[in-house]
Amino acid sequence: MKGRAVTSNPANRFHQRHHETFDDGWGTLDADEDVRKTELIRSSNRSVLVYNQSPDVPFDCSLNPYRGCEHGCVYCFARPSHAYLDCSAGLDFETKIFYKADAAELLERELGKPRYRCQPIALGVNTDAYQPAERKLKITRRILEVLLAHEHPVGIVTKSALVERDIDVLTELAGRNLVHVMVSVTTLDSKLARAMEPRAATPRRRLEVIRCLSSAGIPLGVLVAPVVPVLNDQELESILASVHEAGALSAGYVMLRLPHEVKDLFKSWLEQYAPLKADHVMRRIRDLRGGRDYDSQFGQRMRGTGVYAELIQKRFESALKRLCFAGMPAFDASRFRVPRKPSAQLDLFE
Repeated sequence: MKGRAVTSNPANRFHQRHHETFDDGWGTLDADEDVRKTELIRSSNRSVLVYNQSPDVPFDCSLNPYRGCEHGCVYCFARPSHAYLDCSAGLDFETKIFYKADAAELLERELGKPRYRCQPIALGVNTDAYQPAERKLKITRRILEVLLAHEHPVGIVTKSALVERDIDVLTELAGRNLVHVMVSVTTLDSKLARAMEPRAATPRRRLEVIRCLSSAGIPLGVLVAPVVPVLNDQELESILASVHEAGALSAGYVMLRLPHEVKDLFKSWLEQYAPLKADHVMRRIRDLRGGRDYDSQFGQRMRGTGVYAELIQKRFESALKRLCFAGMPAFDASRFRVPRKPSAQLDLFE
């Protein structure tokens, strides 16, 4: 299926009844799936900020303008979250995109609440805030404008070249130490990237994004994510060298995660795109996860355990030390200005 990483819609894990599609010989199944297009669905929300207490993520507060992602990365850990919308983690995740049209207005209201305490907001960490729908809807841009107006710090994670569109706002935020941008780079192999991340920016284009934003003075780091055993782990040093040369100030990595439906989707993808490596890949993954396909324990889910996980960590740390990444500047949360409610009373001082 052109431009799609998966070719199936596995059953929603919360449904009591499951069904399977099959070809009855008339070709209607193929005809229906070949023309499946992206559907944008407006969602209703009373709030947009989400808080977590996870010890292995570097943020406590996040905002995701979109649910579902048209980039279609087969390995995406966020796929199972589509089940909460009564959708499948398969094609539905890539083709049914829920968007929060009033996210900027809701954000400004939440920033003005008496109990709110300023802390960096992670933007687009579940699904990409700069996926294709953003080109038309411009929700992420409006969010950044609200954050700039109130001088609030924000961290962005993306693998899209569309982030260059907002370089004007990002430059102003950077001048006040209010923004970090993290670009996800999975591989430098364009053929592998096209199979794993069919609608995301190519590896070469992502390096151009790093150069562009870095030259504009925007603090930028890179996430080598995910590290997939056998498929891209051998690229770890070359990726770090390339992004360092392009201007990245920091780098991190995340091992492949296969929660819930993702493990079966990934196995099917392996059988289709890398059949000779499929068994080897899954054996290595189980080495990382204590003999299972996935381990969700805090402290282990991002890096894995065992000899292979230790080897990846040592290689990564050695490459970081050799390349001498400069490091990201600290956020300045002291600038935050609380939004004021509209009032008929004139201000005494401006």
